[in-house]
Amino acid sequence: MNTLLGSVFWLLVTLGVLVTFHEFGHYWVARRCGVKVLRFSVGFGRAIWKRIGKDGTEYQVAVIPLGGYVKMLDAREGEVDPALAGQEFTGKPVWQRIAIVAAGPAFNLIFTVVAFWLMFMLGKPDIAPLVTAAPQSMAAQAGIHPGDRVLRIDGKAVATWSDSLEAVANAMLGREPLPMDVRGTDGAERHVVLPLQELPAGQGIDQYLDKLGLRPAPLPAVAAIVTEGDPAQTAGMRGGDRLVSVNGQPVADFDVFGNLVKDEAAKSPRLTIAIERAGKPMTLTVTAVKKSYEGRPPQWLIGIRPPQPEEALVRYGPVKALGASLSTTWDRAMSIFNMIGKMVSGQASTKNLSGVIGIAQVANASASMGATWFIEFLALVSLSLAVLNLMPIPVLDGGHLLYYLIELVKGSPLSERAMMAGQYVGLILLFTLMGLAFYNDIHRFLPS
Repeated sequence: MNTLLGSVFWLLVTLGVLVTFHEFGHYWVARRCGVKVLRFSVGFGRAIWKRIGKDGTEYQVAVIPLGGYVKMLDAREGEVDPALAGQEFTGKPVWQRIAIVAAGPAFNLIFTVVAFWLMFMLGKPDIAPLVTAAPQSMAAQAGIHPGDRVLRIDGKAVATWSDSLEAVANAMLGREPLPMDVRGTDGAERHVVLPLQELPAGQGIDQYLDKLGLRPAPLPAVAAIVTEGDPAQTAGMRGGDRLVSVNGQPVADFDVFGNLVKDEAAKSPRLTIAIERAGKPMTLTVTAVKKSYEGRPPQWLIGIRPPQPEEALVRYGPVKALGASLSTTWDRAMSIFNMIGKMVSGQASTKNLSGVIGIAQVANASASMGATWFIEFLALVSLSLAVLNLMPIPVLDGGHLLYYLIELVKGSPLSERAMMAGQYVGLILLFTLMGLAFYNDIHRFLPS
C-alpha cells in the first residue's frame, strides 16, 4: 500500500472508529433518558448503507466519512406527534439534555483511557532516550554530548525517546528554559538547561526542533549484518567489522557511512573501504550495486546493515497499566489545554494546528510502526476530539452545554434568536479553524 492510499485508508479507519464511538455516546445516553433517536449516521450526505432497527432508529453509513451525527426527535425541527411528546429532546429536563450532549466527549475520554491502558499492557516498542546534538545547535551549546542518555526532563523521569521528544515539544510552546538531567557515556550525570527562550516567536514545533538540534544518537559505524552474496561479503567484509573510512573519508557513524557510499558510488561504484577487525586495520575494495530495497527507490548498496538501536519497551500489568493510562490521559489533556491557551494568547503559533491531511499522514505512519503505536495515535486523536468538542463554541457540544448552563442560571432557555446568532458565530469560528488547519497542512508540502 503506497503512502497516499495508506494515509487515506488509516484516516478513514481513525474517523470511523472515533466518530462512531463519540456518536454512540450521545445515542446511548439519549436512549437512557427516554429520547427517541430518529437516525444514527456515520458520515454525512447520501446513505450508502442503512437499515431500520427494532427500536425504530435508522442506522446508516453515509458517503462523506468525515464525521457523523445522531438525529433525535426535536420540536425545533418540526411538529411532533403528541403521542411521542414524552420522547422529544427539548422537553426533557435540562440536566438530561446536558448529560446527552456531554456523553459524546465523555465517550471519547473513555476511549482514550481504555486505549492507553491497552497500549501499556501490550507494550509499545521504542528506543532508549540516547541523544546527540547537531553541530553548533542550541542543544550542543547547552552541553548535550553524543551518546548522552536523557534521565529526567523538568524533573520528570523519561524512559524512551518518544517520551523525551513529547516533553521537549510541549515545553517549546512556552519558550522557557528547560532543565534536563542526562548521563554521559562516561557514566557521570550532568544537569543541562535547554535555552528554549531563545527560540523565535511565531514558528511551528518542527521549525523549533530543527533549531534546537536534539536528535536520537546515531548508530555506530559497525557492519552488524553482512548479507551473503552481496558486494560487501564478496569483498571479504564480516559481521562486526568497524567501518573506518570510504575512499579516504572518515566515518563517524553509520548514517555518515551510508551517505558516503551513496555519494562516492555515484562517481564510481568501485569503493575503497577501510575497516577494523579485532583491532586490526584492513582495506577492502567493494563494488557497490544500485538496486531497490524493501520497495524503496533504487540506491547504491553494498549489503550491510547497522546495529539495532537500544530498545526501550514500557509494559505493565493490568492494574499498573490503568494507573499509567489515567496519568497519561491527564498529562496529555493538560498539554492540549496548554497549547490552546498559548495559541489564543499569542505565545504559541497557530502553525501548530493540523487538519485532516496532517492526521492522515500521522495515522499512516503510526500504523506502519505497529499496533501499539496506532492505538496510542487513536487515543491522542480521541482525546483531542473530546477537548475540541468541549470548547464553548456554538455548533460544538461545548456550545450547547454553555446554552444549558445559562438556562440553569436564568431559569429559562435562551431565545431562539440568540441561539441562532450563536450558531452563526460558531460556524464562522469553526470554518476559520478548519481553514487555518488545512492551510497549514498544504503549506507543509511547499518548499520553505
